[in-house]
Amino acid sequence: MTTPLKSVRTPSYESVLFDLDGTLADTAPDLAAAANQLLITRGLSPKPLELLRPMASMGARGLIKVALGIEVDDPRFLSIRDEFLNNYEQAIHVHTELFQGIEALLDQLDHHRIPWGIVTNKQERFTHPLVKSMRLDERTPAIVSGDTTAYPKPHPAPILLCAQMLKIDPSKSIYVGDDLRDIQAGHAAGMHTIAAAYGYCGEESPAHSWGATYLVQNPSEIEDILFK
Repeated sequence: MTTPLKSVRTPSYESVLFDLDGTLADTAPDLAAAANQLLITRGLSPKPLELLRPMASMGARGLIKVALGIEVDDPRFLSIRDEFLNNYEQAIHVHTELFQGIEALLDQLDHHRIPWGIVTNKQERFTHPLVKSMRLDERTPAIVSGDTTAYPKPHPAPILLCAQMLKIDPSKSIYVGDDLRDIQAGHAAGMHTIAAAYGYCGEESPAHSWGATYLVQNPSEIEDILFK
């Protein structure tokens, strides 16, 4: 069913940038499956998705800690991380899908010819196959990964590069993310920000404490911020 487009609404920002995991796409089920494969390989019982889901925004570091109790300073961590990443790469788009309401939001942006891009801390090795599989690369020319620049978020470099690719003014743009690092990076780049509380958000601090310009509980609220 085609989403009705609200042409009479006025855009509030010239462009929009999005985080990927936990903001545009619900990647937690496939990330959790990669972590559970570590357990299954070792003859252990898999963990429930509800336990692993909040750690999805922390990637391998958080998921391995919950799954196996192994921290980054453990000498076993690097080899287990590589195993986890290989598991994920082999099944990167099995259960992953856009969050409900995101497709309609992107339709609105495209309809109003508002440029948008993706800035993620995911490595290019995983970002490009995933966005291609989801056909997001057909909708935006600006996709920046965690290893595209010298520094990942919370450094502003990835966001500023994405803004440069889109030829947009960061001060007239907004960045949407579900992690404190997203908000920090957005502000450091001179952008307004939206904290996506419907995402993974981690366990370090609640989303309302991040200092974002806006806080939303679902993607439909983003549309109300972007269009008046």
